[in-house]
Amino acid sequence: MAVPEPPPAPGGDASLEQVRREIDDLYRKAAVATDAYNLAEDQAQGQSGEIVKLARTIVAGERKINELKDRLGAQARAQYRTGGVPQSAQLMLSGSPDLFLRGAGRMQQGQSAVKNMLDELHRTQEDLRTYSKDASTQWTRLEANRKNKEKARKEIKKQIDAAEKIESRLAGKDRDRLLELERDAQQRAQSAWVGSGALGGGGGAATQQGKQAVDYAMAQLGDPYVWGAEGPYAFDCSGLTQQAWRAAGRGIPRTSQEQWRLLPRVPVSQMRPGDLIVYFSDASHIAMYLGNGSMVHAPRPGRNVTVAGAGSMPILGVVRPG
Repeated sequence: MAVPEPPPAPGGDASLEQVRREIDDLYRKAAVATDAYNLAEDQAQGQSGEIVKLARTIVAGERKINELKDRLGAQARAQYRTGGVPQSAQLMLSGSPDLFLRGAGRMQQGQSAVKNMLDELHRTQEDLRTYSKDASTQWTRLEANRKNKEKARKEIKKQIDAAEKIESRLAGKDRDRLLELERDAQQRAQSAWVGSGALGGGGGAATQQGKQAVDYAMAQLGDPYVWGAEGPYAFDCSGLTQQAWRAAGRGIPRTSQEQWRLLPRVPVSQMRPGDLIVYFSDASHIAMYLGNGSMVHAPRPGRNVTVAGAGSMPILGVVRPG
């Protein structure tokens, strides 16, 4: 159940509240770009691995082709040594029926072996062409993802620089007040969410894997948020959830958007500890549910891994890795 943005802070903080929302918007845009970067990085790693595998297969295929050519060459040289006279003719001229029958059988086996070698050579050459084409395709995709990574990196830097520039212009007391407004907005959103009854009765106790994932995430409290980081001393939001579930023995996708897209979904009212809460309509943020209406997450640049109210941001939905 999505919760609308909380109303502006009361009193004379309207201008600072506007600044807070502007900064939040910039960091959210940076989060979207971070997801794009992480996805491109993940895909590039997979493609690099696939290219290495294909290269090894191509080398093995070329070695096999050379071996088959050597064997066929040996057959040709053997025929050359007989003066180029076909085996069948040599047998006919031998004048011995027994020798002819025995030789005919061996000749048939030899012809069959040569045919098999030629067929195998043809198949291997075809496979090699296919592997080379696949490697070329993977390389093209790898280059495209490298460009996507660079584009996303520039966008991340642009948004974070803009947010930090706004913050740097504030006086010290205004920055302190901005932090208070941020906490107030989160508390209002949390209260509205709890009051709406969206939490329901909950989905019960954590599984053993869920408990292990929660323990890992909680052990990272105080670690800084760094975009693109997945531990062990810094994390972005999906890096934290991925590594927590990896520590519990369950591999999950790298980005918050892919975690939302690919993992099984459960109703918000049935959340249990270890489940992942996905935020905002574009699935640009993710956290781990702890129970009792709270979650642990890596918030954004300039913040550390912390515990917060599960309803302190607009919830898109919940997924359950295991």
